[in-house]
Amino acid sequence: MKLKDLAELTGGRILGNPDVEVTGAAGIEDAKEGDITFLADRKHLLSVSSSKASVIIAADEIKTAPATLLITANPYLTFAKALEILYARPAVSPGISDKAITGSDVSFGNDVTIYPQVYIGSRAVIGSRVTLYPGVYIGENSSIGDDSMIYPNVTIRENVRIGKKVIIHSGTVLGSDGFGYIQNKGTHYKIPQVGGVIIEDNVEIGANVTIDRATTGNTVIGAGTKIDNLAQIAHNVRIGKNCIIVAQVGIGGSTEIGDGVVLAGQVGVKDHVKIGNGAIAAAQSGVVTDIPDGQVYSGMPAIPHRAWLRAQSIFSKLPEYIKRLQEVERKIEKDK
Repeated sequence: MKLKDLAELTGGRILGNPDVEVTGAAGIEDAKEGDITFLADRKHLLSVSSSKASVIIAADEIKTAPATLLITANPYLTFAKALEILYARPAVSPGISDKAITGSDVSFGNDVTIYPQVYIGSRAVIGSRVTLYPGVYIGENSSIGDDSMIYPNVTIRENVRIGKKVIIHSGTVLGSDGFGYIQNKGTHYKIPQVGGVIIEDNVEIGANVTIDRATTGNTVIGAGTKIDNLAQIAHNVRIGKNCIIVAQVGIGGSTEIGDGVVLAGQVGVKDHVKIGNGAIAAAQSGVVTDIPDGQVYSGMPAIPHRAWLRAQSIFSKLPEYIKRLQEVERKIEKDK
């Protein structure tokens, strides 16, 4: 489409030719003629002069830019919107395949897309414009809200409630039994897991994520939260709104996580911990105590980030300190 049409949809002020044709999008170094790209950080200014893009989204005017500019307050966000527009999937609604299996009393909304080899249990509720790809399993009494997308081979067990505009990627399991056992005469006695899972609106869940059902009550993922691949969320965990859970995070049972929390890659969280609103746990942190609102923690066990940086600085100098201590000990022994 022409840039002026794209700018109407994404916002922004054009500096240059408003009629330039935009045919694709790419990173600033890979872009070719017809592509739109973006400059999110001024430190990449050198890449601008050599870019072959036809349009560059930027926060400010760039005198050396060889292309038309689209000036916006948030170039990365505008680029994301451009991707949505330029690569929009065609709306399809093939209906319910005759090779899908459905139980009794299943409710369907309008314009659903149910592919072959989907299984939907009795009394399930499927909202309007929901897409279920091949191999999806929906358990009894579960529900999926409008405009949700469930990719192949996702398992949604019984009594799971999924909100609107939820995206779930392949291989994910929602509602598997929580890991609960009682020691009894040297054996592990299984605690029945009879609760459910609630996924609120606008949540995205990556591939091969496991979210366990609650022992009683519900495991809850708050609206707007985004979960990366290969995360494990245990029974009765409550995650707030608009959180970011990065790959390979493991969260122990009954943990409470506030709104806007970031758990970076491979963070491990002990059970029954509370993490406050806006808190951040850095990559590979081991969270074993509560984290207050707005704090950044690092390390294993996780401590305030600045304290961890000081500790790391000391740790790197330990060999030198040990060498000095040994020299002092030898001198003391010699002077005896």
